[in-house]
Formats: sequence, C-alpha cells, structure tokens
Amino acid sequence: MSAVADPGTVHSLWTTAAESPQKFEAPHIEYGQLSPTLIILGAAIVGVLIEALLPRKARYGAQLFTSVLGVAAAFAAVIGLAVGDYGTSKARVAAEGAIAVDGPALFLQGTILLVSLVAVFTFAERRLDPAAHGNRVDSFAAQAAAVPGGDAEREATRAGFTTTEVFPLLMFAVAGLLVFPSANDLLTLFVALEVFSLPLYVLCALARRQRLMSQESAVKYFLLGAFSSAFLLFGIALLYGYAGSVSYGRIADVVDGEVADITPALAQTMGNDALLLIGGAMVLMGLLFKVGAVPFHMWTPDVYQGAPTPVTGFMAAATKVAAFGALLRLLYVVLPGLRWDWRPVMWGVAIVTMLGGAIVAVTQTDMKRLLAYSSIAHAGFILAGVIATNEQGVSSVLFYLAAYSFVTLGAFAVVTLVRDAGGEATHLSKWAGLGRRSPLVGAVFAVFLLAFAGIPLTSGFAGKFAVFKAAAEGGAGALVVVGVVSSAIAAFFYIRVIVLMFFSEPRADGPTVAVPSVLTSSAIAIGVAVTLVLGVAPQYFLELAGDAGVFVR
Repeated sequence: MSAVADPGTVHSLWTTAAESPQKFEAPHIEYGQLSPTLIILGAAIVGVLIEALLPRKARYGAQLFTSVLGVAAAFAAVIGLAVGDYGTSKARVAAEGAIAVDGPALFLQGTILLVSLVAVFTFAERRLDPAAHGNRVDSFAAQAAAVPGGDAEREATRAGFTTTEVFPLLMFAVAGLLVFPSANDLLTLFVALEVFSLPLYVLCALARRQRLMSQESAVKYFLLGAFSSAFLLFGIALLYGYAGSVSYGRIADVVDGEVADITPALAQTMGNDALLLIGGAMVLMGLLFKVGAVPFHMWTPDVYQGAPTPVTGFMAAATKVAAFGALLRLLYVVLPGLRWDWRPVMWGVAIVTMLGGAIVAVTQTDMKRLLAYSSIAHAGFILAGVIATNEQGVSSVLFYLAAYSFVTLGAFAVVTLVRDAGGEATHLSKWAGLGRRSPLVGAVFAVFLLAFAGIPLTSGFAGKFAVFKAAAEGGAGALVVVGVVSSAIAAFFYIRVIVLMFFSEPRADGPTVAVPSVLTSSAIAIGVAVTLVLGVAPQYFLELAGDAGVFVR
C-alpha cells in the first residue's frame, strides 16, 4: 500500500468540505453587563491616544479628566447593574461563560472603582514636592527611560517633563482588576491577572525620588510575580487535564461527580485525584501570592517600600480586593467538593499569616514597611472569613475588603505628606512629635491606625468582628483565638506610632508636613469618612454585603 495519499482522494475531501461548510456561530456577548470593564478599557485607550496626539503641556489635565470620567462612568454602570437585580435574581454567566455577573462580582467591582477614583487623586497630586525649575512635579519620574542621576534625567526635570503615562497604565490595571474577581473560567482568570500585573510592574519603577530602590522593587515584583503566574498556569493545565474544561461550573460538576456525558477519556482523568489536588494547590498558590499571605509574602515589604507611595496605596487596597474576590470564587464555586482537603491547608496559611505579619511588623523602623507587614496580618484576618465556608463568611469578607481598602489608601496618602529634603520621610524616628507639630495630620493618621488595630467605632472593628463571628459559626473557633492574639500584637505597634507622634518631643531637624492640593485632601477626607461611617453605622453596609454574597454557577 502506498504511503502517499491519492491526489484524487485529497481533492475530493477538499471539495466535499467546501460543498457543505460548517456554520460558524458568532459568540453572543452581553455588552451591557460587561460595560464597567469596557468603559475603563475605553478610558485607557483614550489615555494612550492623548499621549500620542496632544502636546506635552496639555496631557496632564486631559489624562486626569479622562481617568476620573471613566472611573465615574464605570461605577455608574455597576450601580445600574445592581439596581437592575443583576446581583440577585438576574445573576448570570455572560460572555460565553467567561464572566460571572452576580452579587460578589458587582460588590467587588464597585469597591475597586471607588478605590481607583481615590487613587487617581493621589496619582495626580502636584503640590507636595517643591517646584522644579518653575514647574509643578508629581511623585513620578520626569522621564522613565532616563538613567537615574544621569544627564538625561536632569534635562527632563529642567524641561518640566512629567510621566503622564501613569494614568492609562492605571486604567489598564483597573480593567484587569475588574475582570479578576468576576472571571468564570481559568483562562479568563489568568488573562485578567496578567492585564493588571504588567502595568503595576511598570508603575512600581517610576518613583521620582530614590529611583534605584524603585526600580529594584519593580524587578523583585516582576520576577516573583512571574513565578506565581507560572504556578497558576501549571495549575490551570492540571485542572484542565482532570476535568477536560477550564469552566468553573464544569470543573465543580466533575469534582462532585455530577457529569452526565462522561467520555472514556474523562472517566480516566476523573479517577486521578493527583491532578485535581496538585492543580488546585497551584492555582491557590498563585492567588495567595497576590493576596500577600505567608509564605508567599516575600515581595510585599520591599515593593511597598520602593514603589511610589500613590502606587503602593493603590496596590495595597485594590489588588487585595480583586485577589480575595478571585480566591472566594475559586474555593466556593470551583472547589467546594474539596472543602475537607483545602480547609486544613488554609487554616495553616491563615495562622502563620496573622502571626507572622503582626510579629515582624513590631520590628520595623520604616513606615511603609510597617504598613506592608500590617497588610500581611490583615490578609490573615480576611482568610479567617474565607475559611468559614458559610454565607456569613462571604459577606463578612466583602465588608472587610471595602472597609480595609479605604483605610489603607488614606494611610498611604498621609505618608506622602510627611517630607524632608530627601522627599518622603518614612523612617519612624522622623515621625516623633509629628502630632504636636501638625495636630490635624497626626489625628487623621491616628484614626487610620486605630482602624487597623480594630478599635470600636472604626470600620476595622466592624470588619474584624464580622469575619471572626463568621469563622466561629463555621467551626473555626481556634482560628478566632489566634486572630484575637494577633490583633493584640498588632495593636502594640499601631499604638506605639500614636505615642511616638503625640508624646515625643518634636525634633529640631524633623520633617515638615506639606500642604496638599484638594486632590490628596479629598482622598484623605474620603478615607476618614468611610472609616468612621462603617465603624459607627455598619449595619446597612453589612446587609448590602450579605445581599451580594451569593455566587452564580
């Protein structure tokens, strides 16, 4: 028999295929339900065009207007979807199964957009640094491509250049963050992860002062982020090998053994629990890296310290919200059938995260590193709510994320105000007597520190009470005890900073408190208002989080 196919046979195959072409059905995309993300992507693209087409002097105002308008319009779209019952009775899976439009997705997207609006204000601040050669400057490098300390950088500063590209980069990051907690299949999850991670890697390297430390932080974040992405992608491959699908609902059905159309190939992989357990663990590792949980937290203190402070505030708030949203959806929608396998592991991660973050924070002497370890401890507290595996667990985590994000943004906005000749004065010794020299700034920062500590009448207390109550009701009482002990340790270093500010003598060569523009003032005022409102009257927002706590599958 000839190894070469008969040309006539091949020709007849092609003509047969041409005579009866298979119908290609265009995908059905629900643009209205995807509108928040599409609006932000539109704002990002307009921002890129502004950089390409407008003269340099006109870019700052145009970028600020475009970013604020885009975020506000996207938030209005989220409110419209929520009012249209897409968070409750009309919850569904959109975009051919790629995106979930349900209560948790809309709640987290609304939180991310509000955080992003405040972050845009801090990015746009131009009053804190003294004017350079008659030009107002912001927190970002005059020319990102210039060698730090080189002639090109000096010339760019003298010419009054500013890196207004940070605004479209921020918008692209926000778009990825909006998709991340609403992704309903593993490939969409991975694409969203890369879409928000890549702009953040760049933003971390753009500090105007201490540029070498800033670039070092970006490289560390990039390299460790690449490792975590690799783990996530390998986990996705193993879960696909196990279930024959990347769809959350399909994987959950295969795990539960509720699949009607079992093929021989699927029957073989369904019996291989190693694929499921290792794949699930690897995807979980990728998400815990973004959350900043121990032992995947190594990047957090260095990146928080080196990145421009507005970027640090945005990352600490918005990335945590999106990552916990994705983590909740993975554990509650995809792997509820593996609850008895992942709960003990998550117990261990939550305990070491709470204790590790709180204990190491006590030893810190830099304000940004202290807040970084504080954020690690808070990741542990939120994990206690995740482990609850009940409805209260979901709603308490949603509430905690909303409360924590505004406290964090406000705290980092205050850090940008305390300055000396070298820029931001982040060493703790320089904060001695700050409350005496600037009582208002000291009082505002004290409010944020008390909220971090979980003192009553602040949003931090309401959030901690909610997650600990959910964990106790979910059978994790021992975890609550560890959480309370960790909170007591954490309260020590928060109170220590307050004592340092108000009960120490101001240093003669101490830093000054810069007078911000209305942008940073608004960011700090919003943080204080949310902290106090959620602390004094949390019930309405707890109910809102409770109503939004049901995932679609």
